[in-house]
Amino acid sequence: MAELISLSPSRANDFVQCPLKFRFRSIDKLPEPPSQAAFRGTVVHSVLEKLFELPAARRTQDVAESLLRPSWDELVDKDPEVLEIFGDEGEKETFFTTAANLLRAYFSLEFPEHLEPEQTEKYVRTQLDNGLELRGFIDRVDVAPGGEKRLVDYKTGKQPKPQYGREAHFQMGFYALVEYRLTGELVHTLQLMYLGSQSILKSHPTMSDIERTQFEIESIWKDIIASAEADRWRPKKSPLCNWCTFKPLCPAWGNTPPPTPEITRIVGT
Repeated sequence: MAELISLSPSRANDFVQCPLKFRFRSIDKLPEPPSQAAFRGTVVHSVLEKLFELPAARRTQDVAESLLRPSWDELVDKDPEVLEIFGDEGEKETFFTTAANLLRAYFSLEFPEHLEPEQTEKYVRTQLDNGLELRGFIDRVDVAPGGEKRLVDYKTGKQPKPQYGREAHFQMGFYALVEYRLTGELVHTLQLMYLGSQSILKSHPTMSDIERTQFEIESIWKDIIASAEADRWRPKKSPLCNWCTFKPLCPAWGNTPPPTPEITRIVGT
């Protein structure tokens, strides 16, 4: 049994990308095999979170790299099956080399010893007037001495071309909306840090941006409700299908999906 009562930016992006993919992830909750790229991102995020728990003077590149293996061990202890994605010891060493390069890229972008984040890995949630709960994790929240707030998100991939950057921009706008509804204050800066390309993308949201994001979320949610009520989850073919775990279940590729699980509650109807 499943409920449709909340939405995160990643699940909203799933629906926009492919409604059937949303169904498989959010309603069927089908398991997905881990990938080295996703696991590397999790490890690097864990290191950066731990880095800001240290005194400012210890937030150095060497210390960050020394946190890689403890972070790996901690995550493997939680999910030992993740080791199955590595064919041999050589792949593991390549993994650590690539992760260390991403940390070096981070240190080329900012000086963590000069920062005192208000919070890292901040879980946020709020409820819209239609009862829909918005939820998610913000990698880092900085507050300047003058009170200006900055939301930071780390991306371990490369900065996409503008025509492919919608998902990340939507994610940050989503968090700006949640922060506004929680505090009544407009976030000063949204900052995407692309470690794979050593680049930073900043924006400064306005009230028009906040209103536009809420309208977009509500529109996506209406479409999700309509799909749930009709039990019609349209697959959407794209080049991304070649990397989709669910391709063997997708009717767009001549395959048969399982029956939709029962949905016990839908907010907003």
